[in-house]
Amino acid sequence: MKQLPYVHDSIKVTQEMCDHNGHMNVNYYYRLFDSTYTSFYINELGFGDEYLKSGFSTFTLEDNIRYLKEFTLNEEVYPSFILYKANKKLLHFVGILQNKDSELAAIFETILGHIDLNKRKIVDFPDEKHEAIQKVYLDQKQSMEIPFEVKLHIKD
Repeated sequence: MKQLPYVHDSIKVTQEMCDHNGHMNVNYYYRLFDSTYTSFYINELGFGDEYLKSGFSTFTLEDNIRYLKEFTLNEEVYPSFILYKANKKLLHFVGILQNKDSELAAIFETILGHIDLNKRKIVDFPDEKHEAIQKVYLDQKQSMEIPFEVKLHIKD
């Protein structure tokens, strides 16, 4: 399978990441997804410290992980992501982990809500931020068809 538009450097499975079954523990699948899409979230979408200081952030509302193939000690994991959908309040990311043969090993989905940190409530993105997010979303959508079922959904 082809990688998704935002490609992160590969990561080698270490002994610490493995469980008593001799493969990567489910906790590390989540950690890999979370740590690798964060650079896209901060660098490409502009949700860094400056945005946080403005009084806004995002909170995770829902996650879904599907485990399709295992990773074992010293295997390389190849993460990639796409901003699958976005609306005025929500972001929906889809990520995959692939092995050295480009086989799909795991699928990750997360939905984030835009939060006013003072009110602790979901609010609309500012217009300029929403436009920038929509541009990334539409650019990535045109470059990629997802060849598997997406489980989570947000409205337009």
